[in-house]
Amino acid sequence: MSTLLTAALAAAERGWPVFPLRPGGKRPALHPEARCPRTGACAGGHVTWERRATTDADRIRAAWSAGDWNVGLATGPARLVVVDLDKPKDGTDAPDGAANLLALCERAGQPVPATRTVRTASGGTHLYFSAPDGTHLRNTAGALGPLIDTRAHGGYVLAPGSVIDGHAYRVEGPALIRPLPGWLLARLAPPHPRLDTAAPVVPLPRAGGRLATVVLERETAKARQAAEGSRNASLLACVRAVGRFVAWGDLDRTHVETAFQGAGEAAGLPPAEVTTTIRSALDWSIRTARPRSAA
Repeated sequence: MSTLLTAALAAAERGWPVFPLRPGGKRPALHPEARCPRTGACAGGHVTWERRATTDADRIRAAWSAGDWNVGLATGPARLVVVDLDKPKDGTDAPDGAANLLALCERAGQPVPATRTVRTASGGTHLYFSAPDGTHLRNTAGALGPLIDTRAHGGYVLAPGSVIDGHAYRVEGPALIRPLPGWLLARLAPPHPRLDTAAPVVPLPRAGGRLATVVLERETAKARQAAEGSRNASLLACVRAVGRFVAWGDLDRTHVETAFQGAGEAAGLPPAEVTTTIRSALDWSIRTARPRSAA
C-alpha cells in the first residue's frame, strides 16, 4: 500500500473526508466547474471537491490506485478548524505566523493553545482544533494576524503524509485534538475584525501562473482600499477581473474566495454581503469566460 493511500485512509478512519490533490501539489485533482462534463457524479450539476470528499475506504482505494495523489482534507465536513501559521514568502526575517500567534496570545492574556500540530512542507505549522457545536465558521485570511489563516467550511488542508517539493507534512508531538478555545472562536466568528490596513497583505499560495498571481494580488489590494460608497461595486469588478483565471484552472476558487473575503471585510463591508458578491462575480466569470486562446 502506498504511503499516500495509507495517509488518506488514516484520515478517513478519524471521520475526516478526503479527496485527491495533484501529485506533489496543492490543487484539487478533480475537474473545475468551468470544465465539468455534467456526467457521472456531476450528472445533476457540478459537484465541488468539498461535496465529493469522502470517508468511504473503497472509494479512497479506487481513487488512490489511479495516481500518487496528495491528500486533501475537507475541514468543514470534518468539523475541524485548522489554524495555518505560515512563513514569510519573501525570505525576510519578519515575524512568522507562529510569532504573530504568540503575540496575539500575550495580548489576550491566554496561553498558546496546545493541540494536534502538523509541520508543513514549507516549515509552517497547522494547528488542528475541533469545531464548536452549532457553529459554521468559514475560512479567514489574516483575521487573527499577519501570516495566520484559518480553514473551516469551504476550505481544506493537506493531510499528514502529503508531499510538496520532496518535503512531507508530518504530525509533531501528541495527536490529541483540542476544542477551539472560546477566545479564538470570538475572533473567528463573523463579523471578522477589520484588518489593520497598515499590516502586510498576506499573499495566497501561488497556485497559478505568475500572471494569475499578480492579478490576484493587485485586485485584492484594490478591493481592500475601495472608498466608502463604491466598495461593493469595486469588489464585484475586482473579483470579475480575477475570475477568468479560476475558469481556466490557474487559480483555485477557494483561494480566490478567501483572499477577497478578507479584502472586502477589511474595506468595511459586512461579511455576508462580501460572500454573496464574491460568489455572484465568480459564477458570472465562469459562465462567460472566453477560452484562453481567445482572451
